[in-house]
Amino acid sequence: MPQRTLRFKIRQDGRVEECVEGAVGASCHQLTESIEKALGAVEVSKQTADAYLRTQDQSQVIPAQIH
Repeated sequence: MPQRTLRFKIRQDGRVEECVEGAVGASCHQLTESIEKALGAVEVSKQTADAYLRTQDQSQVIPAQIH
């Protein structure tokens, strides 16, 4: 599982800026939803390029041979 990082900047006027790194697609919103509810109303939300990426599933098919 890739590392995901949440960074918060608390401004002098009390506003909080949140930045998420390493979250792909909708996982960013899922990761921060409860934190944003606890902090209060979200004034602005901007998606980064990572929000438009798709997760990549790694799988391998190994043919079974029975003799």
